[in-house]
Amino acid sequence: MRSSTNGILTTQAGSLPRPDELIELNASRRDGEVDDAKYRARLDEAVSDLVARQRRTGLDFVGDGEFGKATSQKVDYGAWWSYSFQRLGGLELADTSLLETTHRGSSTGDPVLTSFANRRDRVRFADAYADPTSGVSVGGGASRFPVCRGPLTYTGQEAVQADIAAFKQALAAAGLDEGFMTSIAPGSCSRIGNEYYDSDEEFLHACADAMREEYKAIVDAGLVLQLDDPAIAENWDQMNPAPSVEDYKRFTMRRVEALNYAIRDLPKDRIRFHLCWGSWHGPHTTDLPMRDLVDVLLSIDVQAYSFEAGNVRHEHEWKVWRDVTLPEGKLILPGVVSHATNVVEHPELVADRIVRFAECVGRENVIASTDCGLGGRLHPQLAWAKLESLTEGAALATERLWS
Repeated sequence: MRSSTNGILTTQAGSLPRPDELIELNASRRDGEVDDAKYRARLDEAVSDLVARQRRTGLDFVGDGEFGKATSQKVDYGAWWSYSFQRLGGLELADTSLLETTHRGSSTGDPVLTSFANRRDRVRFADAYADPTSGVSVGGGASRFPVCRGPLTYTGQEAVQADIAAFKQALAAAGLDEGFMTSIAPGSCSRIGNEYYDSDEEFLHACADAMREEYKAIVDAGLVLQLDDPAIAENWDQMNPAPSVEDYKRFTMRRVEALNYAIRDLPKDRIRFHLCWGSWHGPHTTDLPMRDLVDVLLSIDVQAYSFEAGNVRHEHEWKVWRDVTLPEGKLILPGVVSHATNVVEHPELVADRIVRFAECVGRENVIASTDCGLGGRLHPQLAWAKLESLTEGAALATERLWS
């Protein structure tokens, strides 16, 4: 990835709003009412339009919006994860929901992940989560959910190659030679039921072996790979009662080791990592502080680190980077506009946020981004307004930092 040598570069974190027609086609395809050729043609057209619009908006590093990670629900933001269920062999749908799924620890004495329904933020604000008018929401209510009941294998070769072909065609049409594509990291991939492997740790490494095939396909195609792994931070809230920070970091480092194993020998300057705290619309009072996690984040063997820094629960954590030495050659992609509010950030505020990070780690090492994916979290008009504010704020920050 290029660094911000002559000005602050911009990107976004992955998911962008899908056209209504594509959402309807996804639903029809799920019900067997649309053939694959018609669906693929419309999907390819949508990706091409999306890439062109990102370029017009001024983004320097564009993505495919995760459009190939199909969802048939207009307000579903879980496709970044659930797409993998269709690309992995050895899974079966079980009569259990994500809210009910629990996990074993990797070894004796490890903290254990509870069900989503028992996570600490959800328990503390139970009335708000149960009230459909509160504005608080979290996924996981599906009545059937995948469980691993056989050897885990990667079966998504055709799907990922189709996504790659559509994206590369869109990049070429827009006159761009670089773009990024997301993929789920092993730590988050393994957060489903496991009835086949003897331990969650064994299952975790099976996920690493399987998903490596997708990682390699994306990088081999000349694209930048973004690894999505909210499990690194979000698992903290899903442990009730809360473990010690030391126990949690030990638990989490196994997920980091599995991720580093999965990307071994792949060019690190073509890989970026996205960290988030779950990002659903909720209080997030039980998020783990960035200060307790930053060393774990930097142990992930990639070039660039994307993280939430624009929402009101994490904006203050820019101060952590005053005390952290960013390793040479590494980049940070802080979120400077947020998916968590309908208020569109003023470009001057965006510039302020960018400059703070630049003064901590060096202007050339900062690429301005979004907190998390905007698709499904905001009305499309608001999402694109935020991206415009992002690029305008980056231009203002460039004037200040290179004046």
